[in-house]
Amino acid sequence: MTKIWANSGDSHLVEPADLFTTALPPEVAARMPRSVKDDDGKHETLYVDGQAFRRRMPRAAMLTDSEGKTVEQRAPGANDMSLRLIDLDQEGIWAELVYPSIGIWMSSIQDPDLLAAGCRAVNDWAIGYQRFNDRYVCAATIPLLNAEHAVAEVHRVAAMDFKAGYLSVTPCLGAPDWNDDVWKPLWAALEETGIVVAFHVGTEAHDAASFHGGYFRGPGGALINYVETTYGGQRAVTKMIAAGVFDRHPDLKVIVSEGGATWGPFIADRLDEGYRQHASAVRPPLRRLPSEYLYENVYASFQHDSSAVKAMTAMGWKNVCWGSDYPHLEGTFGHTQKTLHELFDDVAPADRRRITVGAFSELFPHVPPAPADED
Repeated sequence: MTKIWANSGDSHLVEPADLFTTALPPEVAARMPRSVKDDDGKHETLYVDGQAFRRRMPRAAMLTDSEGKTVEQRAPGANDMSLRLIDLDQEGIWAELVYPSIGIWMSSIQDPDLLAAGCRAVNDWAIGYQRFNDRYVCAATIPLLNAEHAVAEVHRVAAMDFKAGYLSVTPCLGAPDWNDDVWKPLWAALEETGIVVAFHVGTEAHDAASFHGGYFRGPGGALINYVETTYGGQRAVTKMIAAGVFDRHPDLKVIVSEGGATWGPFIADRLDEGYRQHASAVRPPLRRLPSEYLYENVYASFQHDSSAVKAMTAMGWKNVCWGSDYPHLEGTFGHTQKTLHELFDDVAPADRRRITVGAFSELFPHVPPAPADED
C-alpha cells in the first residue's frame, strides 16, 4: 500500500506536570491550570486559579497495566520530542501545527497579570520543541484578557521565532468578543509579525459555576456536545470577517483546527446572503464580499470527515488541511495510513497533495518540504 505523507493542521503538546512549578514562583504556580485524575481513572478535576472543573474521562483513554493499576493510554512520543518524531514517521505525518493541552485552560483565568505569566511559561517551554526540529510548528499561547498583554506577547514570541499564535475561540472571561474594536491592535500585531492566527475548537472560556463537563446533558449529550464544539471556530471567523478585520489586514491568515472544513463554503454563502439582502444594516461596509475573505484568508483542518474533501474538490475552498490530533484519543494515531487512504484513494493526486501537504505549507513555508508519497 502506498504510504501517504501528510502535514497535520491539528496536533498537541502534552505539558509536563512540573511546568509551572519549575518556571514560576510557588504562589503563582499554585494558581495555574493542573489536572488531578481520580484513582479509578473515570474522572478528572482541573484546577484553575481557585476554580475546580470536574469532568468524566473518556473510557477508552484508560488501560490497566501489568500490576492492575489504571493508567492513561497515550502514544509513545506524547511526552518526548525525540520519540514523537518516530511516531510521526511511522504514521506518515511530516510537520505538525502543535497546540497546548492543559494550556488551553488558560482562558478561564481572570487575572490579567497571572494569565500573562502563565502564557509566558507555556511558550518558553513549547519553543523547545520547535527549536529541536522544524517539523514542529508550535502555536504560542496568547493571553486574551486585554489587548495590551496580547500584543506584548505576540511581539515577544515573534522574536522567539514562533510562526503561529493560539487564540481560544472566545476571548477570556470578561474580555470583549472578537468583533470588538478593542482587538484592533492585536490583529495589527499578528499581521505585522506574520504570525498565523490558530483557533482550536472547543476552547471557549469557562467559569466553574456554569461548567458541567459539556454544553448539554441528557439523552444524546455526548454526541450533541461533540458537534457543538465545532461552532466556536465558525463564530470566531464570522466575527472577524464581519468586523472588517481582513479588510484592514489582508495579509493576516487564520486556521481553525479540528472543526471540520465543510462549514467553510456554507458560512461564505450565508455571509454573502446577509451582506446583500440586509445591506442597509451592515456595519462596517466591506470592500469585497465576505466570502472572498473566507476563501483567501481562512484555512481549516479536518480529521475523518469525507465531506471535507469535497469542500476543496467540489466547492472550491482551496484552504483545506488534514489534521491528526496526535496524541489525543479521538486522533488517528495507530491508524493514520488507513484514515488517509479512506479519505484520498479516489481523489486526484494534485487535489490530494493540496489537502495533505500544500495548504499547510502555504501557511508555514519555513517547514522543509514533505516527502513524496511512497509506493
